[in-house]
Amino acid sequence: MPQALSRAEFKQAILDKGRFYHIHHPYHKMMHAGQANQEQIQAWVANRYYYQVNIPLKDAAILANCPDAAVRREWMQRMLDQDGEGAETGGGEAWLRLAEAVGLTRSEVIEQKWVLPGVRFAVDAYVNFARRAVWQEAASSSLTELFAPEIHQSRLDSWPTHYPWIDAQGYDYFRSRLTQARRDVEHGLNITLDHYQSYQAQQRMLEILQFKLDVLWSLLDALSMAYVHKEQPYFTVTDQAAWHQGLFK
Repeated sequence: MPQALSRAEFKQAILDKGRFYHIHHPYHKMMHAGQANQEQIQAWVANRYYYQVNIPLKDAAILANCPDAAVRREWMQRMLDQDGEGAETGGGEAWLRLAEAVGLTRSEVIEQKWVLPGVRFAVDAYVNFARRAVWQEAASSSLTELFAPEIHQSRLDSWPTHYPWIDAQGYDYFRSRLTQARRDVEHGLNITLDHYQSYQAQQRMLEILQFKLDVLWSLLDALSMAYVHKEQPYFTVTDQAAWHQGLFK
């Protein structure tokens, strides 16, 4: 059995996973380059909302499985960041303002009218993993946040120029996550570097991180099929968005 990586080597192995982050996906590159049309931007916002509203459920699962009160107190801030401390605050509310800024209505986004099956399945897999996994493993899956500030900054840098039709208030979510993600990363990284002490355990953690990267990449794969290649679910059967009609009625 190979020797465990040193703390510095393990951290670098985690950082090296950044080459699989969804900032490199063609759909994101298209949005960053100003090559996306309004429908493609709207589709991304509407589908990503399903991920946003499930993040607090993932965090609640980690809290439910964690016996360490100090960790729970600090991890709880993530849920407050997303859900807010009132109806008009938090990341979920900021995302709905982004939806309005790109021309969607709150109701169609909240009702998940445009959420693709591939997006739903990938996000549900992530939440279910967090529910079943030991809390340290579920916590370490969040370390895709290491790469998040770059992707948020890329949107703040490019979107106002490429998409002047987007209302500026829609960018509040990206601005807030620049600092929140960095804070969250420090906590999650310390948990991870402390917990995985053997080579086998460290490789397990890298596999978990790759799973989370797969989830994020899969969201954009589903969007690419539907809104770039024009092959929405059941496109060979109907031209209607029929894949979830009536699902929540």
